[in-house]
Amino acid sequence: MRMMILPTLLAAFTISGCSIPMTANSPREEVAARRIALPAALPPMKAFGSTHIIRPSRPNSVIAGDFLDLSFQLESGRPLPVLTRFEGPVTLRVTGDAPPYMTADLTRLLSRLRIEAGINIRQVAANKTASITLEIIPKRQLQRLVPHAACFVAPNVASWQDYKAARGTARLDWTRLRTRTQMAVFLPGDVSPQELRDCLHEEVAQALGPVNDLYRLHDSVFNDDNFHTVLTGFDMLILRAYYAPELTSGMSRGDVAARLPAILARLNPAGGAGAPRMGGRSPESWKDAIATALGKGASTNRRREAATTAVALARKMGWRDTRLAFSLFAYGRLHMRQSNKDAFAAFREAEAIYRTNPETALHAAHMGVQLAAYALSAGQADQAIAIVNTHIAPVMRAENAALLATLMMIKAEALDLEGRPREAQLVRLDSLGWARYGFGSNEQVGARLSEIAAISPG
Repeated sequence: MRMMILPTLLAAFTISGCSIPMTANSPREEVAARRIALPAALPPMKAFGSTHIIRPSRPNSVIAGDFLDLSFQLESGRPLPVLTRFEGPVTLRVTGDAPPYMTADLTRLLSRLRIEAGINIRQVAANKTASITLEIIPKRQLQRLVPHAACFVAPNVASWQDYKAARGTARLDWTRLRTRTQMAVFLPGDVSPQELRDCLHEEVAQALGPVNDLYRLHDSVFNDDNFHTVLTGFDMLILRAYYAPELTSGMSRGDVAARLPAILARLNPAGGAGAPRMGGRSPESWKDAIATALGKGASTNRRREAATTAVALARKMGWRDTRLAFSLFAYGRLHMRQSNKDAFAAFREAEAIYRTNPETALHAAHMGVQLAAYALSAGQADQAIAIVNTHIAPVMRAENAALLATLMMIKAEALDLEGRPREAQLVRLDSLGWARYGFGSNEQVGARLSEIAAISPG
């Protein structure tokens, strides 16, 4: 399940008395004082080409531990007694009112699964029986039943009506599953192209393989921090191992653990060999604090307290990894209106942690967009431009058009502030093609332009 707990881009912050909420796919809460007019004809929607694959750098023994934790536990913490997967070729169909822009992203995803994960998967017509059904429904309808989900996968059903009829029954219980024959993925059709693509990647991967998420994974979509939104080299390695001929549905954790070292040594020779080494588990108290801080339903004060608790717990655990950085990110988001100084100190510390590892350059970019916006608001145009330039490349590699467009819009405002209007206009126009993919509607694109214009002292 892809959760609606983390806006991908800028969080709300207060500058010169004007509150500027900036989230990935939601409209602004307040109207900015300055509006930027969109061109009469927007440039074509941009799309990413070939995916930049980075193979995992950690040892296979550690990856084996990750595999076991991903494959034998649900996100709720309930253990799964056996490995389950599809046995034989996998077919996939699309039903419902699928937007036209979905076709190219789905075709690319299926091609990557065949080539990188070695899975025999193909699309069939909507009226055919299929292993996996992708049903497109309105976002409001989906969240009426599952309020905090952007999209999700369910076992043993083939339609939305089928799912509704099976709710509350053993039919949907993952722990009773022994092999996979039928999966349904429910996706919102009335969202931006990027949001739909992100759902495609995570939910199809979970329909095929692991259904758990681990906060300790910095290079995976199987992580509730939602920084990675397209399947990574690590994810494809996990799926390739999941469908290795040495494994089969019904195997116990012990059976799989015994076979994993040889499987990973064959699939990822650079990772070496060795028995599975289990990664550090994140305590439930910390996960609960993060979920409260970034979720919905709690009061703002309660969410701030939860973010403060998450940071305190991360420091108490002695973490200097992505979990501390993510705690700091949550703290910064929730304290921007209360204390810009404390919030941006948290963002700077989080960015410093993420930048110690080249594999978390994307995570650092999410901090960088906050810091670049803050520099712009303070009139430090040169600093804003330098921050943006640092983060453009990893964001391009990660195929995050919404974040890329926002960084470019900040840079355009900074160039205007430096008295370089021609360069600013070129960068701004370039950002619009990415914004159309990242945000979807012209209204959302225009709102983001105006949000960023509103924080510039120019």
